[in-house]
Amino acid sequence: MIVSWNTTNACNMYCDHCYRDSGVRQEEELSTAEAETMLEQIARAGFKIMIFSGGEPLMRPDIVDLAAYARELGLRPVFGTNGTLLTAELAQKLKGAGAMGMGISLDSLDRAKHDQFRRYPGAWEEAVRGMRNCRQAGLPFQIHTTVMDWNSGELEALTDFAGKEGAVAHHIFFLVPAGRAVSLEEEALKAENYEDVLTRIMKKQQTVDIELKPTCAPQFTRIAKQLGVATRFSRGCLAGTSYCIISPQGQVQPCAYLNIPLGDVRTTPFDEIWRSHPVFEELRTLAYKGGCGACLYQKICGGCRARAAYYHEGDFMAEEPWCLYQGRRGGQ
Repeated sequence: MIVSWNTTNACNMYCDHCYRDSGVRQEEELSTAEAETMLEQIARAGFKIMIFSGGEPLMRPDIVDLAAYARELGLRPVFGTNGTLLTAELAQKLKGAGAMGMGISLDSLDRAKHDQFRRYPGAWEEAVRGMRNCRQAGLPFQIHTTVMDWNSGELEALTDFAGKEGAVAHHIFFLVPAGRAVSLEEEALKAENYEDVLTRIMKKQQTVDIELKPTCAPQFTRIAKQLGVATRFSRGCLAGTSYCIISPQGQVQPCAYLNIPLGDVRTTPFDEIWRSHPVFEELRTLAYKGGCGACLYQKICGGCRARAAYYHEGDFMAEEPWCLYQGRRGGQ
C-alpha cells in the first residue's frame, strides 16, 4: 500500500500543471512532531511505501530526519522532487537516512521546453545534475515525465535517456484536470491519442530493462494484458483501495486529483480515516457506473476516478471519459 504526503506547499518552481497550486508555504503546515505522529499512524494502518512529495519536499528543513523516522517505523521512504535541490551532499544524507528512491521530473529532452513548462530557467540542467548526484551516492532514482500533446512524441527517447543515466524506472504521468492543470485541459491527450500513447509505452517496455509505468492512466493494465507485456502492476487506479494522499496541513483525500477532504490527521488518526471513511468504503466496492461498470477489465483497471469526477459533476464512481474500450460492454 502507498501513501503520498504533500510535505509542504513551498516550491522553487511554478509549474503549469501543478495540482496543488504550489509555490508559497501555507499556514499551519504539519510540524515535525505532528508529521512524526502521522507517520506512526500510517505504519499502524499497514502502509509500506511512504512518498514524500510537495510542493518541493526538499524545501522542508526537517525532511532528512522525517525520512529517517519513516524508515525506523518500517516504511519505505521515497520522494517526488523536481531534482534541482539534490546536491551531492543532500543525496548522501538522504541515502544515509534510509531513503530508497527519488522520482525526478524531466518532461522533455529539449532543455528550453522543460524549463518553460516548469517556469524555471536551468531546471533541466539542475534536474539532470540531481540524477547524477543520486547515482554517485548510490541512491536509486527514476525519471517522472508529465505527458502532454507537445511532448508525447519524445517518450521513447526519454526512456532511453533514463536508462543511459542509470535510472531504475521511467514513470509517465497523464494529466488530470486539477489545480493549475485545469487550464491545460485542452492540451491533454484524449481517447484515441491516449490509447495510442499507452500502447507505445507498453511496446517500449518489451525492449528495455528499466520499468515503465503510466500513472493516472489505469488502462495501461488492460493494454499490457492484451499485448502480453509482463508487468508487476496488477491494478490501474489505486485511489482509496491501496493509495491515498495527505495535504501539507494534514487533510486526507483519495488521490492527488480527487480533491475530496476526508478528515484531518490532527483531529482523527490517519489509520481510523483510512479504515472507515464512507468515501474509501465506496471506492473499495468497485461498483462503477456506465462503461467502467460493464467492462471486462474492471478489476485490473478501474478507470481514473478523478477524471470521472471532473467530467461527471463530482461523481467519482462514474465511467472514465478518456477510454475507448469501455464502450464495448462486457469487453466485447
